[in-house]
Amino acid sequence: MYKKQLTLQKILCFLALASSVVIFLYSLGIMTDLYDTLYSTMRNPADLTQTDVPGSIVYYNMQAFNGLLLRYSIILILLACLLFITNTHIRRKYYIGNYLSVSAFTVMNLYVAFEAHGYIEAYKERFLQVDFEALRKHANLWKTAYSESTFWFDIHYAVFAFSVLVCIGLVACTVWKMRLMKEEAALIAAGKGAAA
Repeated sequence: MYKKQLTLQKILCFLALASSVVIFLYSLGIMTDLYDTLYSTMRNPADLTQTDVPGSIVYYNMQAFNGLLLRYSIILILLACLLFITNTHIRRKYYIGNYLSVSAFTVMNLYVAFEAHGYIEAYKERFLQVDFEALRKHANLWKTAYSESTFWFDIHYAVFAFSVLVCIGLVACTVWKMRLMKEEAALIAAGKGAAA
């Protein structure tokens, strides 16, 4: 039974690192379409009220959130590395460091997922208020990109669902590990009792 649990915990630690990297890449990619389509509409970045396209200010409004998401994703990568530093991926018995690293990764990941979801949905709503007719005219005039796509907003469901599933897996695997350790301790105690 330990062999299956050890295999699963190793897989989950690598998935934890992978999910953190995916969030990092997502934080870099979420602004791509917005930059390509909305950045050039601002005639004077020093005065954001001067725009060719009403609503395009959403690109600038998202900058602070995007920077925060990027910092959070780096913290998640470091916490995923902590799983490896504490040997959570190979340790047969867990110690306090293993429990702390799993807890820290899980709590931070869940916080980022739910916090980011609220912001992304709010910014998606604001993006949909952009005057797309004016944006189309601007794109045709200046030969810039034009997109009404909400792909980068919508894909956050998959990105954060993956990270939450990994957290659920880590917690379930830790509970399984605790149960196995308790059963092993009981067997050892029973063996010592029989020998006496």
